[in-house]
Amino acid sequence: MPIQTVLTRALGIKYPLIQGGMHYVGYAELAAAVSNAGGLGLITALTQPNPEALRKEIQKAKKLTDKPFGVNITLLPVGKTPDFPGIIKVVLDEGIKVVETAGRNPEKVIKELKQHGIYVIHKCVAIRHALTAQRYGADMISMDGFECGGHPGEEDVGNWILLAKAGKTLSIPFVASGGCGDGTQLAAALAMGACGMNMGTRFMATKEAPIHENIKQALVKADERSTTLVLRTLRNTERVFKNSTAMKVRELEAKEPGEIGPIYPYLKGENYRKSFQETGDTESSVWSCGQVMGLINDVPTCAELCKRIHDEAEGTILRMQQSVSKL
Repeated sequence: MPIQTVLTRALGIKYPLIQGGMHYVGYAELAAAVSNAGGLGLITALTQPNPEALRKEIQKAKKLTDKPFGVNITLLPVGKTPDFPGIIKVVLDEGIKVVETAGRNPEKVIKELKQHGIYVIHKCVAIRHALTAQRYGADMISMDGFECGGHPGEEDVGNWILLAKAGKTLSIPFVASGGCGDGTQLAAALAMGACGMNMGTRFMATKEAPIHENIKQALVKADERSTTLVLRTLRNTERVFKNSTAMKVRELEAKEPGEIGPIYPYLKGENYRKSFQETGDTESSVWSCGQVMGLINDVPTCAELCKRIHDEAEGTILRMQQSVSKL
């Protein structure tokens, strides 16, 4: 029997697993594959150059799956301000039922989405931010620990504390996010009150992930020590793969803290895109990934991964029940 939670019942999915938004990864192919596998796939809105491109990506996903999928809308500094009203219009036009929001000042976006009956999962890195999103009307929180790839915020609190506190503090459901990649973690998250798990980096290392094979193999070969943090002095911290380009950014940032100019050429999104979509060069750009690399040993299909995580979680729960009953 599949593990059923608030998440699976609310969204009509088989497994309590979400594929989080990821720049230059969260395309229709991956979102559909995760949804077909029984999880919730998400298309990353800001990876698309404009709202109409997002519309085409959503329509592409609809041809690839008849299962629920959603859209990620991230509200973080990215240079030129995205057309958020246009993105939301496309989400509404295309009948998307679930949106993952993330980043700063989400009030306006959450409230507008809720006015149209959309299920909103807000990703955040602090309990105080989760309480604020709860007050704004979010349906669920994705509690993102410091282990995560991408933007872990400036709080530096890991999931061992965040999840336990969320379970005692929030009045709406939450899922675990950040450093998630196997079934023992899903079982632990459920024990701490979560109703599921959000994964980003782990889904990058799947057969359907639309990124270069070299990137996938880099995730397999790396371990939990293979990330570093950049943009700390600009208070826009990002956890990225520890390569020569990232270390150069750290060096320049240390020399001129708080200055974007010297490091901007190394951080260009186009560099990131080329590494993932064209060259497969793991060293020539600054790209996001999480400490969960320490748990990545293969590149399965999304279906294989989702079933494996679920079955391992179920087995762990049953084993712990038996262990406790013997005490």
